[in-house]
Amino acid sequence: MPQRLHLVFGGELVDPQKTTFADVDKIDIVGMFPDYASAYDAWKAAAQRTVDDAHMRYFIAHIHRLRDEEQEVSPTEELG
Repeated sequence: MPQRLHLVFGGELVDPQKTTFADVDKIDIVGMFPDYASAYDAWKAAAQRTVDDAHMRYFIAHIHRLRDEEQEVSPTEELG
């Protein structure tokens, strides 16, 4: 069974109605998680810490969706 990695990250947005970060150098990388449930728990904790700041937003990125595991890849891609 393939691994389903999820990345939780967030930071201050320029506009709370958009998803543009004010400063990408200050993005908070919460961590990489092996399943959605643990990523959700981490996302929720980070979001709750910053609930009073409308410009702070956290996201869950579904890393496993970035590539098709069935598709052939080059040897270089397999290395990393």
